[in-house]
Amino acid sequence: MALKQRSTRVGLVLVFTVLGFLVMGYHPGLEDDGIYLAAVKASLNPALFPHNSAFFRMQTQATVFPWWMAHFAAATHMSIAWSELLWQIIALFAILWACHGIARRLFDEPCAMWAGVALVAAMFTLPVTGTALYLVDQHLHPRTLATACILLAVERIMTGRRWQAAPLLLLAFLFHPIMAALGISFCVFLALAILEPAPAWLRFWRGRGSSLAAAAVPLAWVFAPANAGWRMALDTRTYYFLYKWTWYEWLGALAPLFLFWLLWRVARRREETRLARFALAVFAYGVFQQCIAFLMLTPPALVRLTPWQPMRYLHLVYFFLVLLAGCLLGKYLLKDRLWLWAIFLVVFNGGMLVSQLMEYSASPHLEMPWTQSSNPWLQAFAWVRRNTPVDAYFALNPSYLAAPGEDRHGFRALAERSQLADAIKDAAVVTQIPELGPVWERQVDAQKGWPGFRLEDFERLKTEFGVDWVVVSYPQPAGLICRWHNRSLAVCQIP
Repeated sequence: MALKQRSTRVGLVLVFTVLGFLVMGYHPGLEDDGIYLAAVKASLNPALFPHNSAFFRMQTQATVFPWWMAHFAAATHMSIAWSELLWQIIALFAILWACHGIARRLFDEPCAMWAGVALVAAMFTLPVTGTALYLVDQHLHPRTLATACILLAVERIMTGRRWQAAPLLLLAFLFHPIMAALGISFCVFLALAILEPAPAWLRFWRGRGSSLAAAAVPLAWVFAPANAGWRMALDTRTYYFLYKWTWYEWLGALAPLFLFWLLWRVARRREETRLARFALAVFAYGVFQQCIAFLMLTPPALVRLTPWQPMRYLHLVYFFLVLLAGCLLGKYLLKDRLWLWAIFLVVFNGGMLVSQLMEYSASPHLEMPWTQSSNPWLQAFAWVRRNTPVDAYFALNPSYLAAPGEDRHGFRALAERSQLADAIKDAAVVTQIPELGPVWERQVDAQKGWPGFRLEDFERLKTEFGVDWVVVSYPQPAGLICRWHNRSLAVCQIP
């Protein structure tokens, strides 16, 4: 019987994994994957990216992800494209498996457990307020793997097997140290909620937790002067700064904490001890991390701490918010009513699917390894990858990621060629690596006025930086030697 139940659980989690994947879409090379995918490819082929590789190598030094993915692809003789697709599916499955395990410890009703899993699967691409994060990215990200490990660790703690959580949290730390640190923080609060009477440890936290929070903030290096390039890059990320948040972003940050506080009170009154303790753990974790965020982000003297983005603690809060919302819907509304389940699945999955189709309207919803893209930018990147020398050095509009129809696909990762610094994604790297600030500022400044560039401007880039290829709008500026074009773009050499 146990084997049958486990097989049923595996089958249903797999169904929701596939459904969630189909709804969220798949876009390799998108956003942060422009950094991580380039690093993976460079690990496999060191001849790639002889220029400007610091803009992804230094960002990825803190994670084993590029090394691990490159070695997996080499060991299995799978392409990087297929390897990342496989691990995206595995990560989604692990997340939903962990969510079901957590729900099973909080609710007795199967309809509650599976409604929670179904809602998480549908809401993979739910934005986490003010943080520029989704619950899960539409490409393989080390944060996704870390999240899977953290949620599995949470499930292990709730089953009483706390020793099994330690290696999972260590693995999460190897993939994404910042998210793992937040996960470890939550696991501490959860363990306290399970082990101790809540008022006892809550009084300790009230009395001495704030001093521990202050002690947790490293202050030895943060007063070092910041260069102008770093500050310019930092200003491109308004969501780093709490005082730049809108009222609805603050509502999205504080309302979930209130809801978990309310759930704690209601569940405790109804003697639902497990649910009450879990809700209290999420609430206390959120309040604690919010205090840390204020300590780190409010004083101007601590501006060097800003790129740590402590408000990303909301990522876990939103995961649990969606999971418990689904469980409560299943328990009190859906129950075993098939027609309500059908409406539930259609509404949430359909709504999120439409939002993703609108978000990336110029690209295929599923950019699979065997498909040919109709996106003119991706067509250009593919031609560059197949037809230009490995040591070619490209320049593009520094704001190309925000161009209509580009859909924020990274050139380096998909074209596999070196690129002069851009003004959008490379700026995010500079916020993490201040020493890249002067290099980034110089290269971006040299590309100002790109839409009006003439031959002499491209020749200046070639003289100053060694750039010998460009991707420009078609028809191209006079004087460039163009090897390929489509309806929108041309790939040209600088004479």
